[in-house]
Amino acid sequence: MHQTALKPIKSALEPGKVYRRRDLVKFSSNLDRYLPKLVAEGVLRKLRRGLYACPADTAFGEAPPDEQRLLKTFLKDDHFVVFSLSVFNSLGLGTTQLYNQRIVVNRKRHGEFVLGERAYFFHRRREVPSSKQLTTEYFVIELLNRLNELAEDQDAVLTRLKEKLVTFDTKRLLYAKKHYATYSAQLKLDKIYDRGMRHAA
Repeated sequence: MHQTALKPIKSALEPGKVYRRRDLVKFSSNLDRYLPKLVAEGVLRKLRRGLYACPADTAFGEAPPDEQRLLKTFLKDDHFVVFSLSVFNSLGLGTTQLYNQRIVVNRKRHGEFVLGERAYFFHRRREVPSSKQLTTEYFVIELLNRLNELAEDQDAVLTRLKEKLVTFDTKRLLYAKKHYATYSAQLKLDKIYDRGMRHAA
């Protein structure tokens, strides 16, 4: 009998999509009864309380939910940036370490949350760019925000940044400084710029 009741829910689910419980209510008037059955059958994967994913099968097996889609659904917001500290290695500032920790800069959550089988460290900020607003200069500022977390010598990284400053877009860098930098990061960047640039900032 329950298979008949589950059929409308199953047909409405999209493989690879992440759902909050409230998103699933419209598919059944008795959702709390059927959710455990859907999870037991593997139709849904429970990522955490109130958060589920519909598995997507590939030639290599079941694919994990898309990270951007997962975080957007969890946060109910598309203004977030997810990365590991390894992203700074592409800036050419002398960082080479590899990091596994996933960091989510966002406007709503703070702390460690496990989503599915992966831990994320959420850091709440007043302003956060959307994925369409991301620039290399944003990550320069984020590097300054997190300089104390890096394994590399901080002074060496700052010296390298001073040497490479002209390779970054000044307008974008100053915009990122104004909107996304911590006070400490702003001071670090001010020390790197000459007097005229400090006034422009």
